[in-house]
Amino acid sequence: MPSIRHLAPGLGLVVLIAVAAFALSRVPALSSLGLSALTLAIVIGAVLGNVAHHRLAGPRTLPGLQFAQKTLLRIGVALYGLNLSLGQIIRVGPAAIVTDIFIVASTVVVGWWVGYRWLRMDRETVLLASSGSAICGAAAVVATESVLGAAPHKTSAAVGQVVLYGSIAMLLYPVLFGLLGVGREAFGIYAGSTVHEVAQVVAIGKTVGGVAAENAVIVKMIRVMLLAPFLIVLGRMTVRPDGGAVATARPSLPAFAIWFIAIALVHPYLGLPDRLLALLRAIDVYLLAAAMAALGLDTTVKKLRVAGRDAVILGAILFVYLIVIGGIANLVIQHAFGVPLDR
Repeated sequence: MPSIRHLAPGLGLVVLIAVAAFALSRVPALSSLGLSALTLAIVIGAVLGNVAHHRLAGPRTLPGLQFAQKTLLRIGVALYGLNLSLGQIIRVGPAAIVTDIFIVASTVVVGWWVGYRWLRMDRETVLLASSGSAICGAAAVVATESVLGAAPHKTSAAVGQVVLYGSIAMLLYPVLFGLLGVGREAFGIYAGSTVHEVAQVVAIGKTVGGVAAENAVIVKMIRVMLLAPFLIVLGRMTVRPDGGAVATARPSLPAFAIWFIAIALVHPYLGLPDRLLALLRAIDVYLLAAAMAALGLDTTVKKLRVAGRDAVILGAILFVYLIVIGGIANLVIQHAFGVPLDR
């Protein structure tokens, strides 16, 4: 591992960007759009990287940027388990669990078929974009990147489509609530199981109001928890080149995914003070934002052109899939489990 002296320039840069992103995420005009610190960090990083790439992402800062892209990212994903608990899953009931499992699994499968088989996209971009749409937006994208080792510009392209279609969802879903005629309890499960980012789900839930807000967030948190088994399966299935030959060794389970599950299951029973828990969650946001900033700094317009257009097309197809097929799946599953659908 490089020394602190070698890491300091790059880490200092991404920490400053993370602090700026965290501050901007609290600006009402931006928070109302569902723009989280993670999203803002990669946007700021990408802007700075394109304006002064050679100076900001040069040899002096490279060790720190690579450390942020790998190590800080893995720690951040593991600590993300602090946002979840087993009690949340039990409280919302089996209908939401079954719905989330179907949505995540089917969206990844459809994304793979459409992206890899039909659009002829590269494997990494397909999996990054599919995981972002299926699970929890930018956090899922960066976590998947840490398993795949994909290029930063592919990660940025996947995050970009999550931001685009998640933002559209915040405008569209309240309209859908008025058109569909379903109750707030059922609509909350629908929104939580099909909208990309946690922040976007919160915004929609608050707009609809009532039990929809609580259900939407809890169901979304269950989807977030499915990130760990997804990463474990992906880690076992991923084959990487080794010296030009196809690697045959069985990949080990991602340690950060195991820690993610362990923290989610154990932390509610540790009796941590609320202030300490809030501090740890804030640190987690900073770590993930720093990793996103590092990815953004290494992303240029030239690189985005390689993966960006196809990622947007794939994201659009998955967005429609989540709204339509996700909506039908919600109606069928919730009816089967006795969730009241009428207002």
